[in-house]
Amino acid sequence: MFEVRPIGRLRTPWQTTSECPRSGRRADPPPQCRVELDPEFIDGLHSIEGYSHLILLYWLHLSTKPEMIFTPPRGSEPRGVFATRTPRRPNPIGLSVVKFDGIAAPGVLLVRYLDCVDGTPLVDIKPYLATSDAEPDANMSFQGKR
Repeated sequence: MFEVRPIGRLRTPWQTTSECPRSGRRADPPPQCRVELDPEFIDGLHSIEGYSHLILLYWLHLSTKPEMIFTPPRGSEPRGVFATRTPRRPNPIGLSVVKFDGIAAPGVLLVRYLDCVDGTPLVDIKPYLATSDAEPDANMSFQGKR
């Protein structure tokens, strides 16, 4: 059996998907958002204070039916869903690397750089590790190399 269940909710200033920035890093200034963990998962935050950034995985619950091939809004040619960052995916899992601003209360984290609607179900939290999570020379396909 395969099961994914929320461990909490993400609180952001955006009520609709059209209000969300295309990337949390493009919001200027990036608003402070909240990660609210369900009580049974609060102990899992033990020792998280030492990290400057976190990886949040969340369920894009307002996403519409996936398209396997489509032309992205800023694209000129069709792409497969797995060659894009569209929220319209077979399993609408969102991922954000966020700046961790600290703990506001038990089970409540303050973060920046989110790009999802208020109330989005949180699936997991992982520490961001620059030594293994960053690939500065990665090729970005149709966007060109950075």
